[in-house]
Amino acid sequence: MTDDAPSRLGPAIRARRKALKMTIVHLATAAGLSHPFVSQVERGRANPSFDSLARLARALGTSQIELMSGTALDVSRAAPGAFGAGEARMLTSGDTSFTVIDMSGDSRDFGDFYQHPEDEFVTVLSGMIVIDLGEDIAPVSVGESRYIRGNTPHRWASPDGAAYRVMIVKERMRSDNRGCDHNGESHT
Repeated sequence: MTDDAPSRLGPAIRARRKALKMTIVHLATAAGLSHPFVSQVERGRANPSFDSLARLARALGTSQIELMSGTALDVSRAAPGAFGAGEARMLTSGDTSFTVIDMSGDSRDFGDFYQHPEDEFVTVLSGMIVIDLGEDIAPVSVGESRYIRGNTPHRWASPDGAAYRVMIVKERMRSDNRGCDHNGESHT
C-alpha cells in the first residue's frame, strides 16, 4: 500500500461496517483486535498489517482485496492479492454497483464457508470447481455459472488439485441493502 493508503482504507472499512450496521466494538471483537486500534485504522491514523486487514475483512464478510478496492487505488492494475485459497485481482474500482474479481487457485481444500449479504455470480473460465452450498455440492465446468444468493454459506475447491480460474461478479454492499446477521466468521 502507498503511504496515504491508510487514509483511504479507513473510510472503506468504516463504510462497510456501517452498511452492515455493526458497531466499532462489535467489529473489533469479531476481528479479535482492540477497539482503539480499529478506531485508529478507520480514522486513517494506523496502517493494519496484512494479518489485521485479513481479520477485519473476515469480520466484515469480505476480503482484503475488496477492502482495498474501496480506496482510490487502481485495483485493475494492482498486483493480485490473497483471496481465500487462491489469488485474486479486482477488475473494478470506484463507486460501482458490483465488484468483479478474477480469481485462480488449485486447492482441493474447501476451507471455511464464505457467507456475506451480497448476491454473487460465479463463472468458470478455465479448469473445474466443485461448489459446496451446504446442502448442495455440484461440479461447475468451463463456461458454466452459478448464482449464489446473499447470506448463503458457500465455498469451492478444485475437485482434483488442477488449476482453475473463475470470474466472480459480486453485488456491492450499500447502506440501503439488506442487513447481515454477522457472526464474525463469515468472509469472502
